[in-house]
Amino acid sequence: MSQLSNRLASETSPYLQQHASNPVHWQPWDKEALAIAKQTNKPILLSIGYSACHWCHVMAHESFENKKIAAVMNELFVNIKVDREERPDLDKIYQSAHQLLNQRGGGWPLTVILTPEEQIPFFAGTYFPDTPKHNMPAFADVLQRVEAFYREHPEDIDKQNSSLQNALHNMANIPVSDESLNSLPIDACRQQLAKTYDKKFAGFGDAPKFPHPTNLEFLLRHYIVTRQSGQADAASYAMLTETLAAMVKGGLYDQLGGGFYRYSVDKQWVIPHFEKMLYDNGPLLSLYAQTYSVLKEQNFNIFRDAAEQTANWLIREMTSNEGAYYSTLDADSEGKEGTFYIWSKQQIKEILTDTEYKIAEKYYGLNAKANFEGKWHLNIQASVDSIAKKLKLSEPEVTESIATIKQKLFSIRAKRIPPGRDEKILTSWNALMIKGMAISGRLLQNDKFICSAHKAIDFVRDTLFKDKRLLATCKDGKAHLMAYLDDYVFLIDALLESLQARWRSEDLEFAIELADIVMQHFYDSEKGGFYFTANDHEQLISRPKPLMDEAIPSGNGIAAYALNRLGHLTGEQTYIDAADKTLHYAWCSINEIPYAHAALLFALDETLNPPTIIVIRGNENEIRQWQQAVDKNYQPNKMVFAIPASLTDLPGILNERKATDAPIAYACSGTSCKPAVSDLSELETVFC
Repeated sequence: MSQLSNRLASETSPYLQQHASNPVHWQPWDKEALAIAKQTNKPILLSIGYSACHWCHVMAHESFENKKIAAVMNELFVNIKVDREERPDLDKIYQSAHQLLNQRGGGWPLTVILTPEEQIPFFAGTYFPDTPKHNMPAFADVLQRVEAFYREHPEDIDKQNSSLQNALHNMANIPVSDESLNSLPIDACRQQLAKTYDKKFAGFGDAPKFPHPTNLEFLLRHYIVTRQSGQADAASYAMLTETLAAMVKGGLYDQLGGGFYRYSVDKQWVIPHFEKMLYDNGPLLSLYAQTYSVLKEQNFNIFRDAAEQTANWLIREMTSNEGAYYSTLDADSEGKEGTFYIWSKQQIKEILTDTEYKIAEKYYGLNAKANFEGKWHLNIQASVDSIAKKLKLSEPEVTESIATIKQKLFSIRAKRIPPGRDEKILTSWNALMIKGMAISGRLLQNDKFICSAHKAIDFVRDTLFKDKRLLATCKDGKAHLMAYLDDYVFLIDALLESLQARWRSEDLEFAIELADIVMQHFYDSEKGGFYFTANDHEQLISRPKPLMDEAIPSGNGIAAYALNRLGHLTGEQTYIDAADKTLHYAWCSINEIPYAHAALLFALDETLNPPTIIVIRGNENEIRQWQQAVDKNYQPNKMVFAIPASLTDLPGILNERKATDAPIAYACSGTSCKPAVSDLSELETVFC
């Protein structure tokens, strides 16, 4: 093994490249590395992390840069490093294995020891320190004991491996229910969320607090549906608006630059874990724009501002020259977490005028105790009207001063050493942000956001769609790795939103092409549901069918939701049937823990109550006005498409929506269609 060396330098993942100079002989997960393990009969030490992960950096510095620890790793194991963002298939499998082996959730960095022949894990953990501390043993000691056990107890390893494989198989092969679909899990989800709601500080559960945008979207949809029925659910309204307000006023939100950090380490939403991830900023962007669209008459301008500032942050800091979106911003800068974002009083005083500082002191709570290691991470602590009263200023004066304060502080902060940026482009995460940009552009009537979404779509189609299949990741012009279920279905969902923002026929054609690939390569036509990997993907120890939402919505949930919508739009029954069969497959799991299946509940709701689809044909300028009139308030069960009369040969039933120069609207819900409408006031009366 002396000839083995670190092979990470040529990888596309910035996370793997961060480890290219380690004394550990890191290998990427590929045929060569797996073959070496089999040939040498050495167990595989699999380390999974990502570039913005704080504890990944800690373990790297303590252990992977330590020559003595590296020598132990190199002697006893074939060491493989994986970026969980590029290989979510491996991460899902081995996180599940960690759960089964340890009876508790995992996390990152994930440290798993695998058998060399079958890559079955027989030991799993997360972070280990270099020396005994935090009530944990030293990493090198753990490795030596695990390797010795592997050599000395092969029968025990085989027995455990057999049990683990059966458990993983059972997780991916749940019994299919023959019950009829109904709305009971939707009601149960609402009740479960209420039980875990923090009435004092908003959000769900205790620290650490995550934004959970899928659950918040569920509350928004539930509130709108109940309001439409004349019995608005006040509790859903309160949980939604209080949580969105707490997050955007607190430290989870970047008060100067826009965008949301990953989670709050405390239950008060004061101090975040400072990494910024594309995958939750996309759904949060959608959510704030949608909620503002529904509640704007009640002056929830802070939600509109959060959506606009987050979209502008994305364009400013997270968009490549080609128009695609980068993955993450690190939590650390200058070797320490949060350094880029925090302030001392003196720093702020030197930047602002005396009056501005008095306002900033009250607005950000600088007169209270420092909240982050003797300094301040900015949170909104006082309202404009309260500051105006205390300082005897007008509210417009205070509002204008706050805008000036933010701009001054932002300009100075921009001169600091920024956090590292992971510039790989992930198809699934781009899709989540494309959806967010399309929704915010449409609801906030901002063409810049819609244009950004279109550029990202074009990049994915031109760079990440090769030989009629999607690829999962791209960096520096190199696109590779077979795409996963999330890549396909998140993109179909995003394309349907983009088509509502601005019709482009090629986007619908792309969505249909992607849907057909999903049906061919991911769909389980026998039992229902969709596998996370394609039927021609690399064979791994398990082929999961994930149903529950995680930090991002479930691929099966979005598959059922988007295919059902696409089926109703085009009249393709195959898509609708697949969505229905997926819900039957997932029915037992949904009923067991409804709140963990919010994306599937969206699909369930629109299966039981098919979305209303309005297609407006005619002169391009006039049909846009019609669309804005009928779509001015977000309604989750309504889709509106404005298709210029000049476009012909549309797919499916869309080709039956005949057009003249004068606008005409067609509205259908499920298999029921209303007579065509040629008068805007009539359309508004029925659908606004």
